[in-house]
Amino acid sequence: MERHGDEVHIETDEARGGSTPHIVRYVLVISLFLAIAALSLIWITGALESNPPNGGSGTPPSSIQQAP
Repeated sequence: MERHGDEVHIETDEARGGSTPHIVRYVLVISLFLAIAALSLIWITGALESNPPNGGSGTPPSSIQQAP
């Protein structure tokens, strides 16, 4: 701690009351990777299970009623 007139200059660790570990960086990187992987998996499985837009049988599903 240094004094210059009325100003007090304190080191970063003293001002924080402790050190900051770098594990937060690793937690953020791992959680970002897991979130991207989970959303990609949901998107890919949804695309694989859906019918292609023009590859159907050509008849509408039975739940759609035909207009008279």
